Amino acid sequence: MGIAHWDDVERHHRAKGEMDATWQRLGGTAGAQTVGMSRVRVAPGKLPTPPHSHGASEELYFILDGSGLAWQDEEVHEVRPGDCVVQRANQLEHTFVAGPDGLDYLAYGTNFPTELGWLPRSNAVRFGWPWVEGRTDDPWEVEAQAPPLAYGDPAPRPANIVNLEDVERHEGKSGPWAGLASAGGAEQSGLNWKRLAPGEASSVPHCHSEDEEVFVVLEGSGTLELWPSPLAASQDAEREDIPIRTGHVVARPPSTRISHAFRAGDHGMTLLLYGTRRRNDVCYYPRSNKIFWRGLGLIARLEPLDYFDGEPSRAADGGLRKPYPARGIKGYAGCPLPV
Repeated sequence: MGIAHWDDVERHHRAKGEMDATWQRLGGTAGAQTVGMSRVRVAPGKLPTPPHSHGASEELYFILDGSGLAWQDEEVHEVRPGDCVVQRANQLEHTFVAGPDGLDYLAYGTNFPTELGWLPRSNAVRFGWPWVEGRTDDPWEVEAQAPPLAYGDPAPRPANIVNLEDVERHEGKSGPWAGLASAGGAEQSGLNWKRLAPGEASSVPHCHSEDEEVFVVLEGSGTLELWPSPLAASQDAEREDIPIRTGHVVARPPSTRISHAFRAGDHGMTLLLYGTRRRNDVCYYPRSNKIFWRGLGLIARLEPLDYFDGEPSRAADGGLRKPYPARGIKGYAGCPLPV
């Protein structure tokens, strides 16, 4: 269904050396496909991970509770509830150090498949033609033997750490919202905070061809509305309303053919809205039959048609209608045809 509640998601505790945290894989449990999203609770004074960076993936963090330090390239900066920390790809080595009351945060990340070759007998890892020697033991075991992470007094907060109270709030039609990740300099993804007034919708129903979105209900309750596209409806998909409340996580992977929107209940609803930013994404709006081509900067209205609309009838072509070949006609390779 694409929905999970953080009270029901299994917790995994991992502790080695100065690292001690409990993880919940919320995104995967809710059905996310191209992004990762976890809730992490770090023990007081401990680290969740070794210092690390990613060559391609961008990570966003939203602090739910507790206190601590964001460690970035040997400097530390204080973090508190409402903070959004943006770690762009191939930039800062980073981790957290929990304060005396622990640290509780949500972690988001874009996922990029990496093609590597593994030769088990020689322990060789191939990057195209070059190779390096690999290991099959746990690198955290090695990290656990290292001296404690060194750091000095907290430095002033850098531009990639912003707090909800300091980010400009916009008054939308359905309630106030703030662009946290964009304020922190994110490039691959967005993270917005939005407060919906009672009975208001988060947006018009829509679905994406390439972008994936993950939503977290921080406060209140409401309804997840699902709207099938014409093709999905022809295959028996139905319009649905699903009740949601604080702690629900909703994943909307790309190319589901099912549009979504959220509507607040009688007491309003507060959401975190995460999404990737693929340049060639196409967004469809089922109620108005609009298409938004992001890469072109164009919104247009289309008319839904049957697959064979405008084609000769069986009588006109002598009943000899044949499927398109799997290869040889551009645009039809692998396209399933109705019978």
